[in-house]
Amino acid sequence: MTDASVPVTQSAVESFAERYLRSLGCTIEQRGDTWDVSVPEGADTQSLPDEFTVVCGTESDSPEENTELLHPESRLLHELLDEAVRRTPAGRINLTSESTEIELPEWLRGGDVEVRNAEFAPYYDRSALVVLFRVSIETVSEYQREFLRVVALDARSGESLEGLERNFLRITSFTDDSPSGGQPSLGRENVRGLVDEGQRQVVDRVQDLIDEVHEEASRAADAEVEEFRQMQQQRIRELEERHESLSSKLDESRATIDASEQVERVEALKQRKQIKGKLEELTTELSDLRRRRDQGFPERQKEIRQRHALDVKVSPLTATQVEYERGEVEIELAEEGVIQPLTVGYGIGVGVTDTVQCTVCGREITSQNPLVSIIGEVNCDECH
Repeated sequence: MTDASVPVTQSAVESFAERYLRSLGCTIEQRGDTWDVSVPEGADTQSLPDEFTVVCGTESDSPEENTELLHPESRLLHELLDEAVRRTPAGRINLTSESTEIELPEWLRGGDVEVRNAEFAPYYDRSALVVLFRVSIETVSEYQREFLRVVALDARSGESLEGLERNFLRITSFTDDSPSGGQPSLGRENVRGLVDEGQRQVVDRVQDLIDEVHEEASRAADAEVEEFRQMQQQRIRELEERHESLSSKLDESRATIDASEQVERVEALKQRKQIKGKLEELTTELSDLRRRRDQGFPERQKEIRQRHALDVKVSPLTATQVEYERGEVEIELAEEGVIQPLTVGYGIGVGVTDTVQCTVCGREITSQNPLVSIIGEVNCDECH
């Protein structure tokens, strides 16, 4: 699951949700991407209404009343996972060749090469820890995003098992329907170390997204700072105009005092004193505003940028020990009457664990550079 933008697929989310809802005894009437769900009385749930509609996908921005969207970042998925986690925060499942289908690599799908047969030969059992993390990226002001990441690590070597990450929500629903293997047996220190390593990997995988959100938040903060600066500049101009007006009135009052009789002079002196007081207050406010403007309004900038600062939380939700068989899979390939066996390392639930090179150019065969021919040589797309 190196592509951090697709950490939990839509199909895996739908598979998990359907199995979890059915484990509660719910009936689901499916009409394409729409599910009509009925929750039985006494079901072990506190978050679901008696009846509601599920719309799979994100096309509906404003769902109707009593309708829930279901996708990797939806509120419904997080509620179901929270419920499931409360019931089974830690567990163990066993994956065997008898219970799990062989998963062919993506570089074998499509093209003229046909897969005639695939047989798995188990050599030994291995343990892995699969941790489901919730990642929250938010700012104090407004932005908030939550999503899921799955990390699977071999318990002995710490090797990242991308195939198991892809398949995790397909093979478990955190219910009794999952292929149970009893209580976890990995030591506490081993689990803690693997969870810490998984957390580091999650942060690395979502770093581009964190940077993207940080840039958006920085732009929003810059825009707010600039808007505030312009407002204060407008305020300065207004104060300057008032200051000029009061200065003119003060000059006029001086001339009035000089030309007035005794009674009128007393009244003019009072007015002059009032104008002078207002002018002094205005001068102080204007000087303070200019000083803060020249400094870039540091206090306001700090307050704005604190509101737009990112708070990134990576929290483990579940830790599942997975026992899986590891060995080799022999794949019988055919093309235009040519039969070619291909033997590669394989783990149940994990997929192909070996890299395969093109025998012509030596490049690694991948989903981006798939196998396209076995006639004469094992040829990749780049050199065929």
